[in-house]
Amino acid sequence: MSATSHQKQHRRRRTYALVASAAALATAGALAAALPATASAGESSKKHGGGYHFNRYQDVQLLSFNDLHGNLEPPSGSSGRVTEVHEDGTTETIDAGGVEYLATHLRQAREGKKYSITAAGGDMVGASPLISGLFHDEPTIEALNKLDLDVTSVGNHEFDEGAKELGRLQKGGCHPTDGCYTDQEFEGADFPYLAANVLDEKTGRPILKPYWVWKKKDVKVGFIGVTLEDTPGVVSAEGVKGLKFKDEVETINKYAKVLQRQGVKSIVALIHEGGAPASSAYNYDCDAPGAGDGISGPIVDIAKNITPQVDALVTGHTHAAYVCTIDDPAGKPRMVTSAASFGRLYTDTTLTYDRFTGDIARTAVKSANRVVTRDVPKAPDMTRLIDEWNTLAAPIGNRAIGHISADIANSGTESPLGDLIADAQLAYGKELDPETDLALMNPGGIRAPLTYAAKGSEGDGVVTYAEGFTVQPFSNTVNLQDFTGEQLVQVLKEQVSGTNAASPKVLQISSGLTYTLDLTKSGADRVVTDSIRLNGAAINPTATYRVATNSFLAGGGDGFPTLGQGTNDLVGTDDLTALERYLTANSSATDPIAPPAADRITVVR
Repeated sequence: MSATSHQKQHRRRRTYALVASAAALATAGALAAALPATASAGESSKKHGGGYHFNRYQDVQLLSFNDLHGNLEPPSGSSGRVTEVHEDGTTETIDAGGVEYLATHLRQAREGKKYSITAAGGDMVGASPLISGLFHDEPTIEALNKLDLDVTSVGNHEFDEGAKELGRLQKGGCHPTDGCYTDQEFEGADFPYLAANVLDEKTGRPILKPYWVWKKKDVKVGFIGVTLEDTPGVVSAEGVKGLKFKDEVETINKYAKVLQRQGVKSIVALIHEGGAPASSAYNYDCDAPGAGDGISGPIVDIAKNITPQVDALVTGHTHAAYVCTIDDPAGKPRMVTSAASFGRLYTDTTLTYDRFTGDIARTAVKSANRVVTRDVPKAPDMTRLIDEWNTLAAPIGNRAIGHISADIANSGTESPLGDLIADAQLAYGKELDPETDLALMNPGGIRAPLTYAAKGSEGDGVVTYAEGFTVQPFSNTVNLQDFTGEQLVQVLKEQVSGTNAASPKVLQISSGLTYTLDLTKSGADRVVTDSIRLNGAAINPTATYRVATNSFLAGGGDGFPTLGQGTNDLVGTDDLTALERYLTANSSATDPIAPPAADRITVVR
């Protein structure tokens, strides 16, 4: 429940019985070409003279989004903007996001659409700003209920606090440690979380529903939800304890057969895995060079191998925006979409349902990403929800922890904020052990920039605890470990080899560590070994180096197995506290911290 008592709202969508006349008229087969020019897409039957006129085709609206990450308030800085490309090739940035605006856009999009489904592609929660993360993401689940979300897949971040906590978000109940935040017990999600490829190691069964079927009158659409198979590689070991993650394609193909046997021929896969489009513009024509040519990454191979029985793919994870067609195994184009992240976009897809076959007329599918602009009225119910939870969070979140002289960005191969956080962890490491030599920070753990403009009443340049929490929301500890010089070099090479070969994860490094990254080369050779220096000296392969990382990296996360082999472990406080201490000690209103130069890694392209 929200911070004030309210009755659980009845949902707009409900299940309806299959119309008998439609079942009798259904025939086998599938469309091999576009809809006939005379086809209409409306209600199943209408009075026509002395009898009934049957409309074979019914347009079903599918609204989708992904990777919300608890961003209830409009995201700040670059996290709250999208890029639009115009016909003349020029681009502009548009402020976007915030559930007050997302709710308005979705509700407006549904107007006049009797057949409308809203689905999501995972990471609705996790890595969330303070207003949601402080309360274990209960506020976001409440917001999604109000958004009339019908169904979502799990994402990797749904496992940040483990399977039991995910189950609580689904079913409701107060937090086992922190209890209830209001006088009402948390009621859980009105929508199903789907986790077809996440199995309990003991039972071998999915921990949540593998699929769900949306029904209205004689129209049925099935949804299968999966997260990326490599979820254990991007989540802490504790979060995935006791779980097994299966191959995305095999799982989807398995449950597509199950749905087919149940008479559900129209199927959408919700996949928390994605790709990288050739342009960062949300409205980039992904198919302009040729079907699928405008996108790369894991989703391409996944899409090419998922059974043709699946009619569309809603994806996520990469925080990219794309609407592409990728050929299925039968060589026919199939729609693959992603709506960036943080609620900045939603995807509007039209699925044309064929009542004769019970399937989607794939050649008629249309899709486009829409911007969640902030020039529409705010949804009052979302404003109330945000105000209620902000009131509870304010005593903690509004506390000033530092001062900055300008925006400190978290973008780029080496980011200014990455350098700042690595320096903060090095400084804290030296407090724990003066022998600490360097610090390494994973870029995926830096969730937002620090912005100079005041977000509330704190004043420009003031960094609040809430803003720091938005940057580092995971509550990882700062850990110290010993490595040989040889191991340290191997860690840097693992940024661009092994599981990170195709999509490098360049660690953010503390002051004093420098090297060259030559992107014209391939694999581990992209890290130029002879260029690696610590305080001007070459790395000694046999010497011992004391390294500070967060607990996620110390466990070998993000494809850095060597970081899981350190010795002489020492576990410190959480990483946000380390950042807070650094900001407090090194900045003031009259002497704020300037953005670091981000010049420690020399990148050759």
